Amino acid sequence: MRIFDGWIGAGLLCLALSACGKPASEGGPAAAGDGDRIECAIGAKAGWARDCVAERQGDTLMLRHADGGFRRFTIVKDGRGLVPADGSEQAQVDIAGDRQIELTVGDNRYRLPATIAGSAR
Repeated sequence: MRIFDGWIGAGLLCLALSACGKPASEGGPAAAGDGDRIECAIGAKAGWARDCVAERQGDTLMLRHADGGFRRFTIVKDGRGLVPADGSEQAQVDIAGDRQIELTVGDNRYRLPATIAGSAR
């Protein structure tokens, strides 16, 4: 499953998140627990743990924390990829591996599966 089609970073790479919960078109809105576990580091000094859940509903990506907190993002096709749907903090998206991106908002970091296209890999 592709989350967004066309995030162009540095003019050369296109990323597409994959495997993040069920979209509304495939069986209705995702309920808590229907998403995929991802690595996250919640807080300034937190270490990485597979404690968060990623869920997708249409063009919204919800990242749920183990403590009950969450972040919502809107999936956009204008070159930014993901933008926070709530709050005023901006999101930073970086390539974190061959098939992974790292999303940072404030002191929270998330590692999401990605398909990296358009590179010489």
